[in-house]
Amino acid sequence: MWMQVISLLIGVVFAATVIFVRLKASNKPTNAKKILLPPIFMSTGFLMFLAPETRVPMIELIEAFLVGMIFSVLLIKTSKFQVIDGKIYLKRSKAFIFILIGLLIVRTVIKIFLEQEIHLGQTAGLFFTLAFGMILPWRVAMYIMYKRLLKKTENPITT
Repeated sequence: MWMQVISLLIGVVFAATVIFVRLKASNKPTNAKKILLPPIFMSTGFLMFLAPETRVPMIELIEAFLVGMIFSVLLIKTSKFQVIDGKIYLKRSKAFIFILIGLLIVRTVIKIFLEQEIHLGQTAGLFFTLAFGMILPWRVAMYIMYKRLLKKTENPITT
């Protein structure tokens, strides 16, 4: 019981951190590294599957990743860039915060349900995979949007 409460609190802290970081990110220009490095660093978390208590069937990992990809659509839709003084900034979106909180609530409800059915370590593995499934396509889409805008700002069309 305590482990479930602690894991829930950790999830809330991580969500609050993401919101805080996202709000701060809109105050500084972005670049390709800032967009692409988070999923690369996060991918090291897959090492958790070396521990037997986190292992789940491959089909469940694929399902978790696909659910994350579906959730990522909301993040992609609320991620926009803007050019200010020739530099590219992530545009602040009020909808992003509400979507992130909504996803946290949905994720938490699913997690509470699943923890009654499967081991805590397996739940952690599934939700890590779900989170990676959200972040990877979101960041790839952001990178594509960034590169398109960068190309436009470097080669402005004169009319």
